[in-house]
Amino acid sequence: MPSPQVLTTALDFPIATRWLSRSVTGFPGTRRAARNVEESEGGQQDSELKLPNIVSLCIVLCTSALLQVSFFIIVSSSNEYAQHLGGTSTFSGLVIGIPTVFSGLALIPLMKLDQGVYNRPLHFACGSAVLGHVLYALAYKANFLYMVLVGRIVSGFAFTFWMYAKRYCSDARIVGIRRRTTLAGWLVLGQGIGFSLGPFVGGVLYKIGFSNPVFNGFTSPAWIMAGIWTAWWIFTAMFFKDVPIVPPPSTEFELRPIRVPKNQGIDATDSVSQKEAAETNDPERQRTEVFTVESETVVEVTQAENSRMSAPQWGVTATMCWFAMTCFFILGAWESNIPVFTGSSSPLSPFHFSPFAAGNLIALGGACTFPFLFLNVLLAKRYQDRNTLALGTSLGTAGLLIALAILSTETVNYGSLFICWFLVALGFNLASTVTLSLLSKQLPAHWNTRISLAIQYSNYIGRATGAVWGGAGLKVGMLSYVGTQIAIVGVGVVMFSVLWRELKAKTG
Repeated sequence: MPSPQVLTTALDFPIATRWLSRSVTGFPGTRRAARNVEESEGGQQDSELKLPNIVSLCIVLCTSALLQVSFFIIVSSSNEYAQHLGGTSTFSGLVIGIPTVFSGLALIPLMKLDQGVYNRPLHFACGSAVLGHVLYALAYKANFLYMVLVGRIVSGFAFTFWMYAKRYCSDARIVGIRRRTTLAGWLVLGQGIGFSLGPFVGGVLYKIGFSNPVFNGFTSPAWIMAGIWTAWWIFTAMFFKDVPIVPPPSTEFELRPIRVPKNQGIDATDSVSQKEAAETNDPERQRTEVFTVESETVVEVTQAENSRMSAPQWGVTATMCWFAMTCFFILGAWESNIPVFTGSSSPLSPFHFSPFAAGNLIALGGACTFPFLFLNVLLAKRYQDRNTLALGTSLGTAGLLIALAILSTETVNYGSLFICWFLVALGFNLASTVTLSLLSKQLPAHWNTRISLAIQYSNYIGRATGAVWGGAGLKVGMLSYVGTQIAIVGVGVVMFSVLWRELKAKTG
């Protein structure tokens, strides 16, 4: 009697594989099929865990971190610099936030020239960073307020690479689905380095002063960053290895099983199989792909070629975009507000800080988040993205509520303000880790460019409006300043609470 053979199509389903291995392990044909399944699953696992060239990955991550330093290094002294040139605190907030507006405007034309790879955007970012810092520094010698703004606008063109860094870390051609949140965690760790190291270095250089019309406390951060970017540009030109110019695979995303009643299973499956076979001319696709579990038949249908998003997918996308905006709105607001608030004569502020002291406060809060952000990188493969989002939002909201309480009771001191800033920095940096990685796991791989762009524009909106809002915090009132942030977070909490089931995604 011939050994019973098992349909290879059935072995594509993990449940069927386990049932067969328990029920018919004694048959030679089944053992061969089981071995084939194990090899297939091993290949799929390898695909889910793949990583790009390590040197190129490190260049992308370090470039993103350097951009963060460039963005924040002027935060400590921008208020004083703007006032020295005849500007206001609100104008200094505009100086901090304006780069993201022009970065967003530059993204669309740049994407028409990037050929789906990363070399050109990387060189464009390095060149723009060098020129932008030089213009920012020369504004002091020229004694021209708006030259500061022009320099930051040119630097904004460099910040286009933030989108490419996010896209690189979720690109299905080079990054497996179970690596994306981990790489996003590394990006956020670099983000933490930028928003703590930048203000600290800027504050130190301001304190040193350098009484020189060209190289002084206001301009030295920009001159130093221009030199660093020049050296980095040479390094990246020598060692960065780009990805192949090929379209990304269109089928790597999390599939939700479609459950079909048993009495309809054969017809539904035959219809799907015949349609796929007609499209691919592959005889193997004509086999029945059905197995029975209790009273239902489970059929997984690849929907990557479907260009229409379902209502839950639209909801998840909107939620992630909202949180991408919220995180950077609040982080940007606090970064620009701390030097203004702590250096003011407001009755709520007992500090009268210099830019150096304000930079130290920002840097200390950021530095204290490092161990937790690094721990998040290590634990990303164990916890779902939606749990990370909920935890980060809770921590950040706790910081905002404490800030509202100490401002309303006029009990602000160094310790209480530091606790608020630490919780805000940790929570919203943590929440920003998952916005793109979660979407990349739920949507087709060939949509990666579009979702990267949507998330990046949300980040830009948050950075620009947050920086201006932080600079205007004293004018609008500190209670209104914090209360608005709480309201924005509240909208996001409602969104992810309603869509909690839909936010489930693979870990890693």
